[in-house]
Amino acid sequence: MDTTLTGRPRLGAWGGFAGLADLQDTLLPATLAAAAASPFYRTRRDGVPANRAELAGYPLTTKADLRDAYPFGMLAVDRSDLATYHESSGSSGTPTASYYTAGDWTDLVDRYARVPVGIRPSDTFLVRTPYALMLTGHVAHAAARHCGATVVPADNRSLATPYAKVVRLLHDLDVTLTWSLPTDALLWHAAAEHAGLRPGRDFPALRALLVAGEPLSPARRARIAHLWRVPVVEEYGASETGGLAGECPHGSLHLWADRAIFEVHDPATGRTGTDGTGELVVTPLFREAMPLLRYHIGDRVEVSYRDCPCGWALPTVRVLGRSGLGAGLTQSGLEDVVFRLPAEYGVIFWRARAAPSRLRIQIEVAPRHRSAAVRELVAGVGAAYGVDAQVEALPPGALVPARLLTAMPDVMKPRGLFAEHENWDMALRYY
Repeated sequence: MDTTLTGRPRLGAWGGFAGLADLQDTLLPATLAAAAASPFYRTRRDGVPANRAELAGYPLTTKADLRDAYPFGMLAVDRSDLATYHESSGSSGTPTASYYTAGDWTDLVDRYARVPVGIRPSDTFLVRTPYALMLTGHVAHAAARHCGATVVPADNRSLATPYAKVVRLLHDLDVTLTWSLPTDALLWHAAAEHAGLRPGRDFPALRALLVAGEPLSPARRARIAHLWRVPVVEEYGASETGGLAGECPHGSLHLWADRAIFEVHDPATGRTGTDGTGELVVTPLFREAMPLLRYHIGDRVEVSYRDCPCGWALPTVRVLGRSGLGAGLTQSGLEDVVFRLPAEYGVIFWRARAAPSRLRIQIEVAPRHRSAAVRELVAGVGAAYGVDAQVEALPPGALVPARLLTAMPDVMKPRGLFAEHENWDMALRYY
């Protein structure tokens, strides 16, 4: 089989969906053997499945299982073999740990580097997803360096890089690629406007925005691309697994099913299948440090095995987000309705609160478009979901204050000695 320099199969080298299943069957035994070395699976009442047929009936591994196993209950190798340790961004209180060997990192980098726009030595790549304990920023950084690009480690959890500074970096450093949440791209655009800068004219080097970390509807994606005048490229993954899906040159989001076995779980019936709409379950096939068997990520997705002009023979996926009001309403779906409002209305910041019997939505919109935006959004939500929404039009700056977009806060080093006129309440603080 045709492989990459890292020894992994090249995209589409397996020869169709039947070949993909054969590849998964070839890789699965090593995954099951690795799981047998994990304290969690070794001591589990059900043991470790011996083959794919047994895996299909194996209990799901849940986020609660990972929390209960904190910190090293899922570890399948000696700690001296670990390269990095990470925790997810969840807010449940107990951390969800994940860890990777150098071999795991080879796979993480190889998957990320599949982005269809390519990462080149001539690129300046601004990484704006979290570093800290999360995986996402580190993967993008490592992949960009592996491809020879210059990395700007901007980190979206640091006081050192507020939105105004990100805009300055984009402009002054001739940044060509960025990696961020989709919402960040909207906030940068607003910050650029406050700075008197305009996409296209003032950011001529920028060639693509790479995004992940939250559901992205087709309408919001189109709006971001329109605002920045460059393609928006989506990826999907998790700290526990690394990248799970990426785009092909034809714009479809494909699950990396040559690197993992995917299932779609119906929480109402408990049944799983290979496609359809439900909650994503994944069994990574290249995990040394932390093998996971039927890991229930919980994201609501729509998976389809259909031919794509790219010829990769990988399933396509739409990430729908979590349900908000009834079975049909998701963040991605509601966002799509919001961003289908005419672009001239300028509605890019919004929020919604779902209750069992009503939906409240707030949008930022200029006064001259207020009535039309409210009327059309109420009609759009009603047509899409049969929900009588209460829409409130707020003036620009109500949801995203100007100070958030223009502030350049000082970031200090800790110190103990101050002059008489200085504020010594800042002693030992980093901000």
